[in-house]
Amino acid sequence: MQVGTHTHTIDEMLKVMARQGWRITEQRRSLATLFAESESYLSPKDVYEYMKQQYPGVSFDTVYRNLRLLSEMGVLEQFHLADGLKFKASCQAYHHHHMICVTCEKTVTFEFCPMKHLKDIPESFDIQSHRFEIFGYCSDCKSPSGDSQVAH
Repeated sequence: MQVGTHTHTIDEMLKVMARQGWRITEQRRSLATLFAESESYLSPKDVYEYMKQQYPGVSFDTVYRNLRLLSEMGVLEQFHLADGLKFKASCQAYHHHHMICVTCEKTVTFEFCPMKHLKDIPESFDIQSHRFEIFGYCSDCKSPSGDSQVAH
């Protein structure tokens, strides 16, 4: 990800927070910067450790509450991975979905959208959004025989 992209992502995250009535504090700017610059999924503990370095008085509960609220407002996406709940900045550039390696968490995007092929969706249901992720093993994490290197 390039620096210009980081700045755009930070600005977009802060705009969403401001629209929700949040004051844009240095702590929230730091949180947006962390997620914009991170290529990986971050656990609440990862975020807490990062924030604690800059803001020693921050509590884990405050960090977790902010992560949950940012996820609810669509700024962050939350994923339940093998080692627990993790967060990543929402991909808002264009509509796409993800394949995620359950070992190394490498993420590959793809544009195919299964929603276009679903039939029998009740007309009375007004869909606001959807997510579709595929979890498996990338080529680096599976053994030559096709089995995963990690025991299930």
